[in-house]
Amino acid sequence: MPDPRSEQVLAFDFGTRRIGVAFGQQLLGTARPVTMLPARDGIPDWNLITRLLDEWRPQRLVVGLPLNMDGSENDMCARARKFGKRLHGRYHLPVEMVDERLTSFEAKGEVMAEQGSRDFGRHGVDDLAAVLILETWFNQQTDRAPD
Repeated sequence: MPDPRSEQVLAFDFGTRRIGVAFGQQLLGTARPVTMLPARDGIPDWNLITRLLDEWRPQRLVVGLPLNMDGSENDMCARARKFGKRLHGRYHLPVEMVDERLTSFEAKGEVMAEQGSRDFGRHGVDDLAAVLILETWFNQQTDRAPD
Protein backbone atom coordinates (compact mmCIF):
# COMPACT_ATOMS: atom_id res chain seq x y z
CA MET A 1 0.00 0.00 0.00
CA PRO A 2 1.47 3.39 -0.94
CA ASP A 3 2.39 5.87 1.78
CA PRO A 4 -0.61 8.27 2.10
CA ARG A 5 1.84 11.13 2.68
CA SER A 6 2.97 10.80 -0.95
CA GLU A 7 -0.54 11.20 -2.36
CA GLN A 8 -1.03 13.48 -5.32
CA VAL A 9 -4.08 15.68 -4.86
CA LEU A 10 -6.19 17.93 -7.08
CA ALA A 11 -8.14 20.70 -5.36
CA PHE A 12 -11.14 22.60 -6.66
CA ASP A 13 -12.41 26.06 -5.79
CA PHE A 14 -16.04 25.63 -6.84
CA GLY A 15 -17.89 28.58 -8.34
CA THR A 16 -20.93 29.14 -10.49
CA ARG A 17 -18.94 30.79 -13.33
CA ARG A 18 -15.45 29.36 -12.81
CA ILE A 19 -13.86 26.46 -10.98
CA GLY A 20 -10.24 26.90 -9.94
CA VAL A 21 -7.97 23.87 -9.94
CA ALA A 22 -4.68 23.29 -8.13
CA PHE A 23 -2.32 20.32 -7.82
CA GLY A 24 -0.01 19.27 -5.04
CA GLN A 25 1.74 16.36 -3.42
CA GLN A 26 1.09 15.77 0.25
CA LEU A 27 4.70 14.87 1.03
CA LEU A 28 5.83 18.35 -0.02
CA GLY A 29 2.77 20.10 1.40
CA THR A 30 2.74 22.68 -1.37
CA ALA A 31 0.35 23.32 -4.22
CA ARG A 32 0.46 25.12 -7.53
CA PRO A 33 -2.29 26.53 -9.74
CA VAL A 34 -3.33 24.40 -12.70
CA THR A 35 -6.22 26.13 -14.44
CA MET A 36 -9.59 27.81 -14.18
CA LEU A 37 -12.44 25.88 -15.78
CA PRO A 38 -15.52 27.63 -17.09
CA ALA A 39 -18.82 26.61 -15.50
CA ARG A 40 -22.42 27.35 -16.40
CA ASP A 41 -24.40 27.92 -13.23
CA GLY A 42 -21.93 25.68 -11.40
CA ILE A 43 -21.90 22.91 -13.99
CA PRO A 44 -18.45 22.25 -15.43
CA ASP A 45 -17.50 20.64 -18.71
CA TRP A 46 -16.95 17.15 -17.30
CA ASN A 47 -14.75 16.27 -20.30
CA LEU A 48 -12.26 18.94 -19.19
CA ILE A 49 -12.22 17.53 -15.66
CA THR A 50 -11.71 14.02 -17.05
CA ARG A 51 -8.72 15.28 -19.06
CA LEU A 52 -7.26 16.95 -15.96
CA LEU A 53 -7.59 13.75 -13.94
CA ASP A 54 -6.04 11.72 -16.77
CA GLU A 55 -3.12 14.15 -16.95
CA TRP A 56 -2.43 14.67 -13.22
CA ARG A 57 -3.48 11.23 -11.92
CA PRO A 58 -4.46 12.31 -8.39
CA GLN A 59 -5.23 9.77 -5.66
CA ARG A 60 -7.52 12.22 -3.84
CA LEU A 61 -9.66 15.27 -4.60
CA VAL A 62 -10.30 18.23 -2.31
CA VAL A 63 -13.18 20.69 -2.72
CA GLY A 64 -13.43 24.02 -0.93
CA LEU A 65 -16.48 24.51 1.29
CA PRO A 66 -17.47 28.21 1.39
CA LEU A 67 -18.82 28.41 4.93
CA ASN A 68 -20.17 31.67 6.34
CA MET A 69 -17.80 33.49 8.69
CA ASP A 70 -19.73 32.11 11.70
CA GLY A 71 -19.18 28.54 10.43
CA SER A 72 -22.75 28.04 9.25
CA GLU A 73 -23.57 26.69 5.80
CA ASN A 74 -25.19 28.56 2.91
CA ASP A 75 -26.56 27.75 -0.56
CA MET A 76 -23.06 27.67 -2.09
CA CYS A 77 -22.03 25.03 0.47
CA ALA A 78 -24.81 22.76 -0.77
CA ARG A 79 -23.68 23.33 -4.36
CA ALA A 80 -20.02 22.67 -3.51
CA ARG A 81 -20.99 19.47 -1.67
CA LYS A 82 -23.05 18.36 -4.69
CA PHE A 83 -20.04 19.03 -6.94
CA GLY A 84 -17.87 16.93 -4.59
CA LYS A 85 -20.39 14.08 -4.67
CA ARG A 86 -20.46 14.21 -8.47
CA LEU A 87 -16.66 14.08 -8.60
CA HIS A 88 -16.70 11.00 -6.36
CA GLY A 89 -19.50 9.36 -8.33
CA ARG A 90 -17.82 9.90 -11.70
CA TYR A 91 -14.20 9.20 -10.81
CA HIS A 92 -14.42 6.95 -7.73
CA LEU A 93 -11.70 8.86 -5.89
CA PRO A 94 -11.87 9.98 -2.28
CA VAL A 95 -13.22 13.53 -2.06
CA GLU A 96 -12.73 15.71 1.00
CA MET A 97 -14.31 19.05 1.75
CA VAL A 98 -12.19 21.76 3.38
CA ASP A 99 -13.17 25.09 4.95
CA GLU A 100 -12.29 27.83 2.47
CA ARG A 101 -13.73 30.86 4.24
CA LEU A 102 -10.92 33.29 3.51
CA THR A 103 -9.19 31.76 0.49
CA SER A 104 -10.77 33.91 -2.25
CA PHE A 105 -10.20 37.04 -0.17
CA GLU A 106 -6.56 36.06 0.39
CA ALA A 107 -6.07 35.14 -3.28
CA LYS A 108 -7.44 38.54 -4.37
CA GLY A 109 -5.01 40.21 -2.00
CA GLU A 110 -2.11 38.28 -3.56
CA VAL A 111 -3.15 39.27 -7.08
CA MET A 112 -3.48 42.93 -6.10
CA ALA A 113 -0.07 42.86 -4.41
CA GLU A 114 1.63 41.21 -7.40
CA GLN A 115 -0.18 42.80 -10.35
CA GLY A 116 -2.01 45.81 -8.95
CA SER A 117 -5.12 44.59 -10.77
CA ARG A 118 -8.59 44.61 -9.27
CA ASP A 119 -10.30 43.19 -12.36
CA PHE A 120 -11.05 39.75 -10.96
CA GLY A 121 -13.72 39.08 -13.59
CA ARG A 122 -11.12 39.05 -16.31
CA HIS A 123 -8.16 37.98 -14.16
CA GLY A 124 -9.79 35.38 -11.95
CA VAL A 125 -8.26 34.18 -8.71
CA ASP A 126 -10.03 30.83 -8.59
CA ASP A 127 -6.88 28.81 -9.34
CA LEU A 128 -4.98 30.67 -6.60
CA ALA A 129 -7.89 30.09 -4.21
CA ALA A 130 -7.65 26.36 -5.07
CA VAL A 131 -3.93 26.49 -4.11
CA LEU A 132 -4.85 27.97 -0.73
CA ILE A 133 -7.60 25.38 -0.24
CA LEU A 134 -5.14 22.56 -0.93
CA GLU A 135 -2.45 24.03 1.32
CA THR A 136 -5.07 24.34 4.08
CA TRP A 137 -5.91 20.65 3.62
CA PHE A 138 -2.21 19.70 3.71
CA ASN A 139 -1.77 21.67 6.95
CA GLN A 140 -4.76 19.89 8.49
CA GLN A 141 -3.23 16.52 7.60
CA THR A 142 0.07 17.53 9.22
CA ASP A 143 -1.79 18.63 12.35
CA ARG A 144 -3.52 15.22 12.55
CA ALA A 145 -0.40 13.14 11.88
CA PRO A 146 0.85 11.07 14.82
CA ASP A 147 4.35 11.94 16.06
